Amino acid sequence: MCGRFALKAPPAELIKRFNLDECADLKPRYNIPPGTEIAAIRQSPEGKRVLHLLRWGLVPHWAKDPSIGNKLNNARGESVAEKPSFREAFKRRRCLIPAEGFYEWQTQGKAKRPYYISLKTGQLMAMAGLWESWKSPEGDFLRTCCVITTEPNAVMEPIHDRMPVIIAEEAWARWLSGPVEDVEPLIRPYLAEKMQAWAVDRRVSKAADDDADMISPMGSG
Repeated sequence: MCGRFALKAPPAELIKRFNLDECADLKPRYNIPPGTEIAAIRQSPEGKRVLHLLRWGLVPHWAKDPSIGNKLNNARGESVAEKPSFREAFKRRRCLIPAEGFYEWQTQGKAKRPYYISLKTGQLMAMAGLWESWKSPEGDFLRTCCVITTEPNAVMEPIHDRMPVIIAEEAWARWLSGPVEDVEPLIRPYLAEKMQAWAVDRRVSKAADDDADMISPMGSG
């Protein structure tokens, strides 16, 4: 699964890295939890690449109650094309969720140790996501998203049995607008040799804690 991540890059850096035509105003965040507004990159009907803030926790357009989003932070890549909650979004409403890195918890006996996972280059990564637009009975719109996960690579395997799908830069355009048959092969573990991981402070388990020390290796903060 993916339950926390970090995004500290300013809008100017995001615009350059992802070739954005439009970008919401963002503040650095080091411990982003589900249920909050997160950055999501989509392709507009006019073909522009835009970054807006969407709530993390997918609410399908047909849902009667938006609370279903509390259970749909992640979508399993193996079944995303068939599950009723995700299949329509997978066909038509895919997005990229930018991140400096993400957190996962390794079970150690009765305790859990959090790890921070990022690209060795230090570059921003793009996690594969889906988005939806839900209309309330009062006519208000709620736009939400989720992260697609897959089996672990060699870096992640000692830590957890799932990891986010990370889309390589050369496939960003294909993920955002390509047909299903072209994007299904992209749902796979990212190359382990391009990733790194280290243990971090257990404070990351507290959603209220959010500062730069979150991503520091244990003993270096």
